[in-house]
Amino acid sequence: MWEWWQRNRPLLLGAVLLLMALLWYSINLRQQDETNFPERMVLILTGPVQAGLNQVIRGAADVWGHYLYLIDTEQENRALLENNRKLSAILAESNEVRLENERLRRLLDFKEAQEIATLPARVIAEDATSWFRTITIDKGSEQGVVEGMPVVVAEGVVGRIIRSSPRFARVLLITDASSAVASLLQDNRARGISRGKGERLVFDFVLRQEDVRVGDRVVTSGMGGVFPKGLIVGDVQSVDRQEFGLFQAIEVTPAVDFSHLEEVLVLLRRPQ
Repeated sequence: MWEWWQRNRPLLLGAVLLLMALLWYSINLRQQDETNFPERMVLILTGPVQAGLNQVIRGAADVWGHYLYLIDTEQENRALLENNRKLSAILAESNEVRLENERLRRLLDFKEAQEIATLPARVIAEDATSWFRTITIDKGSEQGVVEGMPVVVAEGVVGRIIRSSPRFARVLLITDASSAVASLLQDNRARGISRGKGERLVFDFVLRQEDVRVGDRVVTSGMGGVFPKGLIVGDVQSVDRQEFGLFQAIEVTPAVDFSHLEEVLVLLRRPQ
């Protein structure tokens, strides 16, 4: 104990003296009206230190407050982004339902206008290679779908059934190179055959003397025993009255957008 006192005596005496000085300063501060020399020196020496400590404390508080604000802002932004994603998904789903309802309403109106029994079906696959242009639908022989039946939408002719299984069927699109639809011009009744040509159709065997103009409507003629009469095939895109030959070269834009087929109608009539 004595050794510890001998080793730490200067520090203890200094602490006691400092405490007494502070007590004396505090007592005099309350009793005196004027600042004496020691008090002035204390203020001079401690003022800058206190000001510096105050700036450090305020700066630390500002940094901490800014950090907390950034954390709160980041959490709020994350919550807003999550809510935005959820609302976007709900909106996209709502738009999809609305668009599907519009398509089904057009199909229903077209179905009610037909005298032939129809069967709605959904497109589940597409084969649009350079060799074949077909789609697969989710209805088959169990629902009465057989080869040769026409397939349509409200806009016009889609194609005909070429393969049928109990639950699925394959449809050959009218834009396929092997497809041929007996057709006529709606205005002047000129007859011909609409054949597939990639994204377009060609209207063959129309005589040169027939008055054919761009924009003329092409419809099914009812001949051939597959498609009923009067279904829309497309519109004339170009006409070339060749200098030689019996027929004109006519290209037709299909009425149906085959790249966006989702629902179709199968006309439940057997080919004649």
